[in-house]
Amino acid sequence: MTSLKITVIGTGYVGLVTGVCLSSLGFQVHCVDVNPDIIATLQSRRIPFFEPGLQDLLIQGVDQGRLHFSTEMECAEDADLIFIAVGTPSSETGEANLSYVRDSVTDLASRVKEGAIVVIKSTVPIGTNRDLQDTLQRLSGKKIHVVSNPEFLREGAALQDFMSPDRIVIGSMDPGAEGTMHRLYRFFSERGVPFLFASPETAELIKYASNSFLALKIGFINELSDLCERLNADVMDVAQGMGLDQRIGKDFLNPGPGYGGSCFPKDTLALAHMADAHQVPLTLLKTLIQSNETRKQNIAQKIIEACGGSVRGKTLGILGITFKAETDDMRDSPSLVILPLLEAAGAKLTIYDPQGMAAGQRYFEGASWGTSPLQVAHVSDALVILTEWKEFGSLDLETIAREMKTPLLIDMRNLYKPRMIPSALTYVSLGRGA
Repeated sequence: MTSLKITVIGTGYVGLVTGVCLSSLGFQVHCVDVNPDIIATLQSRRIPFFEPGLQDLLIQGVDQGRLHFSTEMECAEDADLIFIAVGTPSSETGEANLSYVRDSVTDLASRVKEGAIVVIKSTVPIGTNRDLQDTLQRLSGKKIHVVSNPEFLREGAALQDFMSPDRIVIGSMDPGAEGTMHRLYRFFSERGVPFLFASPETAELIKYASNSFLALKIGFINELSDLCERLNADVMDVAQGMGLDQRIGKDFLNPGPGYGGSCFPKDTLALAHMADAHQVPLTLLKTLIQSNETRKQNIAQKIIEACGGSVRGKTLGILGITFKAETDDMRDSPSLVILPLLEAAGAKLTIYDPQGMAAGQRYFEGASWGTSPLQVAHVSDALVILTEWKEFGSLDLETIAREMKTPLLIDMRNLYKPRMIPSALTYVSLGRGA
């Protein structure tokens, strides 16, 4: 099993997690990136983003001689499997930008060996894998197999998701390539992980459909939380009651300020664009995309209303600016919409985030930066929870109430139950009736 030689092109989130985890399974892995600064960081045994446990596993792979980093593509020349895991950002129309994928394929064509398998981890539009195989074979003059192998990694839980996956999806046009992929992932098949072998187009669509459906769950519970406030119902109990139904499940039913990150916004837009291009408009998805944008604006207004209808001249303490907990990722974070709206309404911001402050300083130049939740509370007229970091759910609320100018906690992640709130602290949350 471990005789397979692997090259991973792209050391962003997906590529680095893939390379590090495959090395931990005993494979020789070379990770390649065109950015010399990123490679220098990795060669110094550090990772360029926050992901729990990843740096320790990287160090293990380097120390054991299985994990290597380079800016040069020569390592792909004798690779049996070459993973492409570069970004596919949204264009202005919402269509996925494939320039990084196509550049990687062009660079690879002169180096790849006969019979090699190129595995597309990047999330790409339907039909891309088949097109890339045609391109590679034309440019290289060799028989090359391209396989779709979409990733289903959650930021903050990537190691768990890679090492204990719900399923492994393989989209291939060649039985021999399918056999090699099964050999690659034998560790998982021996542990009962389901494998789904399908056409490349089906595998590509599975990724988009999965992310879009999860985003729909988030959008639905967010809208339902607004209705709960009008009907004197508790959205948390509603979500629990729904989630106990095995047909629905409890995950992604937590109300909040809207979905963000590197996947859901990009993938919902791309799927909607593809559907329009084929004259099959996905009206539910289009409505969700607009609803999610409106959600961020409504959360900003909810914060203003909780502060008595105006935040002009007030200092708001912001707890959390990353799009979710356990990551330093600011991409499409709801805070990027909500906080500028609060500043435009006259608020001064003091921010604390366990991992997001370095990145956040590029976006919120006029804000002050705190050293702890308590220190932020001390200078604030209201304390606003925007990200569900665990430490924000275990604050000393009695002390928070004493420290604040105005004891007001605005919890936009419902980390607390109302009965936990001391009488000295005014508490505002989502989807809970009076």
